[in-house]
Amino acid sequence: MTTAKTGGQDPAVSGGRAAAMLALATLGFAVNFWAWALLSPLGPRFKDLLGLSAAQQALLVAVPVVVGSLGRIPVGALTDRFGGRVMFPLVSAATIVPVLFIGVAGQGSLPALLAGGFFLGVGGTVFAVGVPFVGAWFPPHRRGLALGVFGAGMGGTAISALTTVTLVKTGGSATPFLLTAAVLALYAAVSWAFLRDAPGRTVPPQPLAARLAAAARLPITWQACALYAVAFGGYVAFSVYLPAYLQTAYGLEQADAARRMAGFVLLAVLMRPAGGWLSDRVGPLPVLAGVFAVTCAAAAVVAFTPPLVPVGTAAFLIMAAALGAGSGATFALVAQVAPADKVGSVTGLVGAAGGLGGFVPPLVMGLLYGRFGSYALGLVLLAVVSAVTLALTVTVVRSAALRRAAQGVSGSGS
Repeated sequence: MTTAKTGGQDPAVSGGRAAAMLALATLGFAVNFWAWALLSPLGPRFKDLLGLSAAQQALLVAVPVVVGSLGRIPVGALTDRFGGRVMFPLVSAATIVPVLFIGVAGQGSLPALLAGGFFLGVGGTVFAVGVPFVGAWFPPHRRGLALGVFGAGMGGTAISALTTVTLVKTGGSATPFLLTAAVLALYAAVSWAFLRDAPGRTVPPQPLAARLAAAARLPITWQACALYAVAFGGYVAFSVYLPAYLQTAYGLEQADAARRMAGFVLLAVLMRPAGGWLSDRVGPLPVLAGVFAVTCAAAAVVAFTPPLVPVGTAAFLIMAAALGAGSGATFALVAQVAPADKVGSVTGLVGAAGGLGGFVPPLVMGLLYGRFGSYALGLVLLAVVSAVTLALTVTVVRSAALRRAAQGVSGSGS
């Protein structure tokens, strides 16, 4: 059956060519996420140069995140229709425009930055291109690891965090944007020349709106949305807010807090393939159950503001490892349970939930700190949410996955 071919059952498909496609897709994910995250490290600079309020600075950083998250919904559906062979170079080329605009002409006012940031969000949609593209190249028993390796491309945000400010100081305000635009252009050309969709890829006949509606009717879509909002959303939230938390709660200097945040991000990125690999070995549901149990315990420890060395550092690193593994395991579950011709649409909705899940917690943490002068309640809320998600995983999600497995992934998804 055609859908089965799309799932990568042919052993020849899972050989060296599949590995090459995975490498190119992961590179594209990293490059586009590098571009997507360019404004965040420069937030304090724009605040000083343009006299922005704290709320305006937060809005400036948030706009690409929100657009990139919500944009995954239509982009995932478009990937089901046109394939990653078209969508990877298209998204990369489209992202060049706002990158150049901000670098050359868009840094003189808040409205210009917001307009550039809005279209910069296109780069964040590339995640919804890569999951169905990569998943189609690998058989089910290898799909978790493959998607985990692809997910490590989220480390592109770390490239931005570590290089953007330095490039501005050494080369001028346009330098990081011009460099990123050049890399995007190179990747767009390479991906157009060398990327190929998996043999036997099914092209759904329904219009985009109908396919999104069909994906929204699948129980796994909303269950995975909840899982990913906590796992990946937690990673995004801490990657954005951890420096501010460490400076306020522990009195660290900005550079020290940034280095610790980079360590958190790096460990989470490395653990994403590990989560996929473990999901291939023992199944995604046991991995996710362990992830949310560990996150709950670590958040509860951090809520008491223990000494940073060793207890606080250990708790944050354990949380980073768990959240990274959980992000990989969530899409291993999607790849196993979602119908093959709807993986892109489901991925778009789930990816949007993850991005938005990272947008809300920093706002909540800031609000609670402003009201109570402590981050403890916010971290307690994270522990409670993790416990609730653990319960959801071992009950509702487990039952739905077992029913879907009994029906067969190659079915219609009804």
